[in-house]
Amino acid sequence: MKNRIDPELREALELFPPLDLDNLKATREGMAVISKSIEIPVDESVSISNRMVPGPRDHPAVRIRIYEPKKKNGVLPGLLWIHGGGYVLGIPEGDDGLCQRFVTEANCVVVSVDYRLAPEHPYPAGLEDCYAVLKWFSEHASELGVDASRIGTAGASAGGGLTAALTLLARDRKGPELCFQMPLYPMIDDRNNSPSSMEITGNMVWNHDLNQKGWTMYLNGENGADHVSEYAAPARATDLSGLPYTYTCVGQLDPFRDETLDYVTRLCRAGVDVEFHLYPGCYHGFEGVVPSSAVSQRALTEYIGALKYVLNRHSLVKKG
Repeated sequence: MKNRIDPELREALELFPPLDLDNLKATREGMAVISKSIEIPVDESVSISNRMVPGPRDHPAVRIRIYEPKKKNGVLPGLLWIHGGGYVLGIPEGDDGLCQRFVTEANCVVVSVDYRLAPEHPYPAGLEDCYAVLKWFSEHASELGVDASRIGTAGASAGGGLTAALTLLARDRKGPELCFQMPLYPMIDDRNNSPSSMEITGNMVWNHDLNQKGWTMYLNGENGADHVSEYAAPARATDLSGLPYTYTCVGQLDPFRDETLDYVTRLCRAGVDVEFHLYPGCYHGFEGVVPSSAVSQRALTEYIGALKYVLNRHSLVKKG
């Protein structure tokens, strides 16, 4: 397996400390220390602020992190960003650099959700937090200088899973209409039995064992059961029609490879516009682990470019 990894990505993986989900508190604390030690450049053209907004009934408020251009030229599109972390880890601040790039390169306003994490708050807590923030974003779009008809949602890994779930939920609840979804290498299948999920073991950032533990915590041990909801695990959805333009990507050495390939195929069959990239030699979250590598730079450029393209395309369609 190691000799299949892109050479620029291989060395960083050897230095990457394996995640320990059996000691979740210590892992969270360790990640927080690492996060604070990494100085993320601040783009002087971007304003970053935190705000509490109304949450779902069982959770009165949700923290959001807003990224917006300090100087706005007209009404802008909006992006709801959902961080990753296997449904059990992560905070919005971990994606400060990426969200600033979305603002400067796609000329949009980004709202990032600090949703509740499992196992303290299993499904549907995190998803309902995201839905509440999406509704708030849509209803307060004009206050943020955003066109409510040009709001998309995106996230990576578990954030990608929540993106796919949120898009289904918004469609079925007849909630805010999304113009775009970007679930990057999404965590969408609780059954954890695809060929790629069985193939990827050892320290590959995320693997079969970590995936099993993450799903077990998110679904309170119900993962793999017949009754698991499609809003918990979007790979279980049988109707993908009526979903917005979708961009997704995955590494060939990612345990989520096959569930992503299946999701893309079924979106196409449902008549959804889809753009998809498969990156050989790449493990889970590669562009975040080694952002300076050539393949990471390509991936970042391509998905940020897709966001910019779709938001502008939607604007042109509206004008037409």
